[in-house]
Amino acid sequence: MNSLVSIHSIRFIILILIQVLICSHINFLGYINPYIYVLFIILYPVKNNRSLFIFLSFLLGLIVDFFLDSGGINAAASVFIAYARPIALKFSFGMVYEHQNMKFDAVDFGAKLTYMSIMVVAHHIILFCLEIFSFSKIILVLQKTLFSSIFTIILCVLITIIFSRKSK
Repeated sequence: MNSLVSIHSIRFIILILIQVLICSHINFLGYINPYIYVLFIILYPVKNNRSLFIFLSFLLGLIVDFFLDSGGINAAASVFIAYARPIALKFSFGMVYEHQNMKFDAVDFGAKLTYMSIMVVAHHIILFCLEIFSFSKIILVLQKTLFSSIFTIILCVLITIIFSRKSK
């Protein structure tokens, strides 16, 4: 239990640092940024306390907002996907999630990709809707959501492949 807490604490801190120091300064083509801090929310264990998880998601988004001076939009998007996570898990993994015995490294790659995509796209839609906050600029919201989601999903998949633990 103690090692599990330390692993998640280290993941929390490292993802915040990478997001704030590297990813937020990419601005590819002027509007494409990866938001890899959502990987903490995606990879958080299923069986842990849900209230603590939603609080940690809020704290994660709030810390990113503090460093990026973004006024709470990352916190709102993080809390939304943390709250909606059981729906994405049930849709992506089905009965494996129903029995709460799921190990993220042991499931099919297609299901993992579907789950990551749902979570990232939901996060980005909320994030960019709150950032732009104009119905007349819906095309810009969709454009930023699409391209930033693709970039974020690719990076998240690469990170999970590189740092996955193979149990043989």
